[in-house]
Amino acid sequence: MRILVAESIAAEGLEELRARHDVDVRVGLGAAELKALIAGYDALVVRSQVKVDAELIAAAPRLQVVGRAGVGVDNVDVAAATRAGITVVNAPTGNTIAAAEHTIALLLAVARRVAAADASLRAGEWARSRYQGVELRGRTLGVIGLGKIGMAVAERARGLEMTLLGSDPYVTAEQAALRGVELVDLDTLLARSDAVTVHVPLSRATRGLIGAAAIDKMRPGAIVLNVARGGVLDEAAVAAALQDGRLGGAGIDVFEHEPPAESPLLGAPNTVLTPHLGASTAEAQVAVSEEIAEQVLDVLAGRPARYAVNAPLLSPEAARTIGPYVPLAELLGRFIAQFARAGIGRLTIELGGELAETDAAPVVAAVLRGVLETGTTERVNLVNAALLAKARGISVSERRTPDAGHASGAITVVAAAGEERLAVAGTVAAGESRLIRLGDYRLDMAPTEIMLITRHHDRPGTIGRIGQLLGEADVNISAMHLARSAPRADALMILALDDDVTTDLETAIRGDEGVLDLWTIRLGAGH
Repeated sequence: MRILVAESIAAEGLEELRARHDVDVRVGLGAAELKALIAGYDALVVRSQVKVDAELIAAAPRLQVVGRAGVGVDNVDVAAATRAGITVVNAPTGNTIAAAEHTIALLLAVARRVAAADASLRAGEWARSRYQGVELRGRTLGVIGLGKIGMAVAERARGLEMTLLGSDPYVTAEQAALRGVELVDLDTLLARSDAVTVHVPLSRATRGLIGAAAIDKMRPGAIVLNVARGGVLDEAAVAAALQDGRLGGAGIDVFEHEPPAESPLLGAPNTVLTPHLGASTAEAQVAVSEEIAEQVLDVLAGRPARYAVNAPLLSPEAARTIGPYVPLAELLGRFIAQFARAGIGRLTIELGGELAETDAAPVVAAVLRGVLETGTTERVNLVNAALLAKARGISVSERRTPDAGHASGAITVVAAAGEERLAVAGTVAAGESRLIRLGDYRLDMAPTEIMLITRHHDRPGTIGRIGQLLGEADVNISAMHLARSAPRADALMILALDDDVTTDLETAIRGDEGVLDLWTIRLGAGH
């Protein structure tokens, strides 16, 4: 496969990519140049400058994955990528330490007025009294956003003997307390903190989070820090508060427009400004490069990426439980789509046994992929399966039960198709998918790429005649399961075949006097 690296990443990541695929490094392309090239690539790697917008995505029919070598994905149209079935991955842990250390560096530099004192000395001055700073010991640091970077900042500030407050709707008080952080609401944090640092993504909710209203709630002389995303701070409001002394200082690494040629912060006093250096350490560059390479390779190999932004995620812990069931789920979806005589309008996906306590999202997405790929020419994958199902009027519900029969875990897919209600279930045993139920019939057999199912009268000779027709067509039977409701009533026969069944052979089997119905199920990908 072909990978386009459109912004510089460390050599270590490039080597990992090149070990498995063809890699072109084309840094500095304009939007038109990139759009003209992208159609020939399966993967795209960017950092923060290249815009992966809907127009670029529409020009990339082969694209499977966009790798953003960094934390945020502000420059990627995730919604457009999702509609196109393109996985978007990022590298959220590689620059954690670098960003945390840079935050502390800015805090210390502002508190001790390092930049201004340096400039004064270089100008020939010796103005010691003019650059008196403040100590951080005993002061309060408010951390907005207690993700990996926010927590890393808190750990380092604790080493400076600072009191720590945190605000994050997704973190519990117990989790925060483990890092020595008191969890409070945002207004309380602003009112009690001597310095406030933000570590949140840029979104509608966080744009301008530190603006005039927030500054009015802060202590006079407080310090603000932003090593997260440009736009989280209202630069005009912060600059005005620095000018009139309401804020004591600011350490800013990211800006709403970069380079920040017209930012009011450039003329504001008591600032330390750096050009987006949060991840700019040698160690972080290598870590981010390797992390994004790993993600891209996982997607191209058909594996779930650990840090996919727009796909069901499998943590290492969940992968041990649910990972083996994802291929089974897709197989069951493919099976039920072909077994149904009418279009499926409603799906119920039941997770039993050990699966009942896990995140159902990867299983549901895999079932939908199996259902949809047999009836559409659109690319269907775990990223866009739910969107495509909704567009086709398929409603989906989930059920959980501790009962998995004799298996440790089981997946049951129930489909409403017209007036029919159909069900198929499976499990994983010794690493192998097994079918354990079809409709009201219990069974235990390994699925194969080609399966022939007949519903027939339970009469002597019927099975022999079907076998003879298959033999005459040189179609080999590898496994067989029979089920019936009562002696000489209707029966179900499931045959696993080594060879495909032609239309003429299907017609011949249907013509047998004992055969009531017939299905040929093709479970191999691409059938």
